[in-house]
Amino acid sequence: MATNYRSAVLNGTMAAARLHNRLGTRGQVEARGGNIDIFGVINGLEIPLLLRPLKGLLGAYLNAPAPGILVTTERRMPVQRFTAAHELGHSHLLHDPSLDDESILRRAMAQQASPTPPSGHLQEIEADSFAIEFLTPRWLIKWHADQQKWRAADFEKPETVYQLALRLGASYTATCWTLSRYKFLSPPEARRLTEVQPKRLKEALLADHRPTDYRGDVWRLTERDAGLLIDGSRDDHFVLNLEEHSGGGYLWNIDQLKESGFAIVRDDRASYDDEGIGGHVLRSVTAYTDEPRRGQVTLDERRPWLPAAHPLTTFTLEYDLSGPETEGLSRAERRAALEAV
Repeated sequence: MATNYRSAVLNGTMAAARLHNRLGTRGQVEARGGNIDIFGVINGLEIPLLLRPLKGLLGAYLNAPAPGILVTTERRMPVQRFTAAHELGHSHLLHDPSLDDESILRRAMAQQASPTPPSGHLQEIEADSFAIEFLTPRWLIKWHADQQKWRAADFEKPETVYQLALRLGASYTATCWTLSRYKFLSPPEARRLTEVQPKRLKEALLADHRPTDYRGDVWRLTERDAGLLIDGSRDDHFVLNLEEHSGGGYLWNIDQLKESGFAIVRDDRASYDDEGIGGHVLRSVTAYTDEPRRGQVTLDERRPWLPAAHPLTTFTLEYDLSGPETEGLSRAERRAALEAV
């Protein structure tokens, strides 16, 4: 057990890194994209986990008569994921039982945002540090940056940080401070970014489309996301920006999105070259589904009058839009049970 704040942070951070190495998490994530599947990790470690509509609590760790984790169903996915990782930290570090409320979020944010150590029991500091390192390790941020071709200067833009947050499965504010923790941003830059409201970023992406509310997220997807796993929620929107070679008669078959259960609310084209004629364009399609949905969608870019010909380009996206986690077993545990049948 840690004896001071510094050792608590180090203990939690190192424990998370060691567990990643033991489980081979990095290789798994880099093979499929996406975030750290915290609920899958908990299930794989055979730690009992239940989701319940907890009142006044985000989660709990119990160690008698056997270790177990509780996570609330009353919050959105980033909070559910951080809570689950915090409770996994308690379990992995062999802590005493813990009932965890909103203070775990405030303390974790303060740990990254302030040079002054936050107050709190040292085992809670350890669990916070474990959760931060386990969910948002430096290597995962760098992997997404390489995939998207983001440079260091791009992290100074709130729209980039927002898209990174979605891919990490973290909140926008937490991602700002995580980038500061790893020296991608200075503390003043991170603080400036936290003043930007995610709703404004969503509005900019959705243009003239106005959803009934802005609780859902808005994913900006391009060819760089092809083949990757998009882990979101049932009220999220996709804004697909795909290069289209319309000058040669090639068009993206957006009906394939509709056939997969998505509603199309916007479909625009913009020329890459305003002076050119017959060149390629940027096809921008906004789609969503209001039902929990998990699967894969493939779009073909082809000449409509030659449906049997091979497509010029194919874009495949794997998605899970069934979050947040609902009462009972986690999605990961239900999937594992079905696969075992």
